[in-house]
Amino acid sequence: MTSMKKNKVILGLSGGVDSTAAALILQENGYDVTGLYFDVTPEAVREGTGRKQAEQAAKQLGIDLIYRDVSRDFEEIVIGNFRDEYARARTPNPCIVCNPLIKFRTLLEAADSAGAYHIATGHYAGTFRDNETGTWYIKKAVNARKDQSYMLYRLGQEVISRLLLPLDRVEDKEQVREMARARALKNSDARDSQEICFIDEKDNYKDFLRRRGVKPSPGNFVDACGNVLGRHDGILNFTIGQRKGLGIALGKPAFVTAIDSESDEVVLGDNEDLFKREIFSEENLLVDEKYLGDSGITAKIRYAAKPASVRLERAGDDRIRACFDEPQRAATPGQSIVFYKGDLVIGGGFITAG
Repeated sequence: MTSMKKNKVILGLSGGVDSTAAALILQENGYDVTGLYFDVTPEAVREGTGRKQAEQAAKQLGIDLIYRDVSRDFEEIVIGNFRDEYARARTPNPCIVCNPLIKFRTLLEAADSAGAYHIATGHYAGTFRDNETGTWYIKKAVNARKDQSYMLYRLGQEVISRLLLPLDRVEDKEQVREMARARALKNSDARDSQEICFIDEKDNYKDFLRRRGVKPSPGNFVDACGNVLGRHDGILNFTIGQRKGLGIALGKPAFVTAIDSESDEVVLGDNEDLFKREIFSEENLLVDEKYLGDSGITAKIRYAAKPASVRLERAGDDRIRACFDEPQRAATPGQSIVFYKGDLVIGGGFITAG
């Protein structure tokens, strides 16, 4: 590792307005910024798709841009997990898998190679250091509507301690666009990026998964007692809490309350059946075990959910039981539950069936 320069930073630069604004803020604060563009698919590597916007932004910012081909690891780790989770009747969040294992790992490696102490991204979140313990935390952004701290809960101390998140205190997206307009940047009015970066906007996840070998095996709709209600075309078409597009009429509103990948059964029930006070998670990460049983803890069971009061306790070696004050709707296996103490992310894990 070369000697580290505290003012040098490697920034993940997609060319979108958020990462570009992050670069602007860093420059205004005296940092020497180098952009890093990720090629995540073989097509992107071969055709250079997606690079043009990043190159244009880097040129206007007056910064260097480097490239990293992460397509092989991305296919194996992120897309592999995406495929396998859906095959198990779970609903994954690929960004949460990608962030620690691909994106931030690659940023750190590039920073080490370049002698840069810091890494940065355009996420709406912040970092905080507890001066008494030396522990670093991800914290919520000022802009609660855009806050992405949920997506970063699996980052470790090595990453967070070197991470700069310049959009931490940006109050709204229009402020970001105004920064770009003030510098006459061409991406100032670019629309937000799509939800799943590796699936084309003209495509859909079901077709994508079929091409990856996930077959939509037909099975039965059943009620909570196992009584057969009808047939479906495959569990791939359903997720917990779904009401529309079920392909069955029961004379009353019906919701997907459970999915069994072994029997290919989709359980239908009432809306009330979706609410649970206890939610279990696995592959948990906690900043400190002291938060188990602690008061003042909240949790989110999906990115767009509101934090809700909860008590955390161990349920075996790997699992955590989250006991909510108020029942939570449609906790979905494969999605993440993220734990907070105030504005600080203290951990989280992947939701599993109780």
